Amino acid sequence: MGVDQQLELGLETFGDVTAGPDGAPLSYAQVIRDVVDEAVLADELGVDFFGVGEHHRDDYAISSPEMVLAAIAARTNRIKVGSAVTVLSSDDPVRLFERFATLDAVSGGRAEVILGRGSFTESFPLFGYDLDQYDELFAEKLDLFSKLLTEEPVTWQGHTRSGLSGQRVYPTTESGSIRTWIGVGGNPESVVRAARYRMPLMLAIIGGAPIRFRPFVDLYRQALAEFGVPELSVGVHCHGYVADSDEQAREDLWPHLKRNRDRVGAERGWPPMTRAAYEHDAGPHGALHVGSPATVAAKTVATVQALGLARFNLKYSFGSLPHDQMMRSIELYGSEVIPLVREQLAAAQTAS
Repeated sequence: MGVDQQLELGLETFGDVTAGPDGAPLSYAQVIRDVVDEAVLADELGVDFFGVGEHHRDDYAISSPEMVLAAIAARTNRIKVGSAVTVLSSDDPVRLFERFATLDAVSGGRAEVILGRGSFTESFPLFGYDLDQYDELFAEKLDLFSKLLTEEPVTWQGHTRSGLSGQRVYPTTESGSIRTWIGVGGNPESVVRAARYRMPLMLAIIGGAPIRFRPFVDLYRQALAEFGVPELSVGVHCHGYVADSDEQAREDLWPHLKRNRDRVGAERGWPPMTRAAYEHDAGPHGALHVGSPATVAAKTVATVQALGLARFNLKYSFGSLPHDQMMRSIELYGSEVIPLVREQLAAAQTAS
């Protein structure tokens, strides 16, 4: 799907453990309740999608996205709800389908899944999986999950779990399937795999200029054509934060982003983040969508046009960034950024 009036604009969070008014970390329980309130606000503002990540470590509160999404579904009316992402490699495809089919029922058909291998690996030893099977686990479980999506009897055999023989999984959905994306960080094989399984592509843009992901979009389109698959949606996951001015947004976000990024970086051998690197990422050619509503809207439009997107998801949570600041960011995103993006894309389409 190319750029058109049907572009969907969403929000995502990992349930980062945030700071309270005294600067101390909030409890996991309070963070989860705050995430539900954030989703309710997004729904009220007309945001199209709300995604929740899955992690199994002490800096994130959400390890069971479907439970949080069910609570969100019960308090919202129209917003689509989904994972961002589900770590399929360390999950069971049958149980995963059952949970999301249940979520689809309680949400009135609003459930989505974004499947990924996960950039963190804590879930593998936690659930008894061998990291040496990282690729095989994802490949086999994706194959099985794709068959379960047909909601027909499934016969399947693999090496990483027991097989199925003409078995169906319940509950089934009212629509006949669950919309399922494949999340990709930058692996060409994963891009081709998404096309092979006829699933829309979600690109995670963590660093660098968004335009550098254009070759992955082109590869996906080429693979779809070679597999004889009709055109499917491409979306992106980008990090960002909206405040009343560019200066306020950059100052608000900096200490929380640096603390979060440096912690992860220390685990992965990255150098500490510098202010200069941050300013570059927040600039016109960086990955961060940070600034006033006008600035974030302009950068979003540029990303959507460069990549031909059908979905743009903004990951608005950053480490200890407080709940009240995220609520203000969501308010500005829904009430100002989204209308500006739609107006600018409509004007560009008219001009062409």
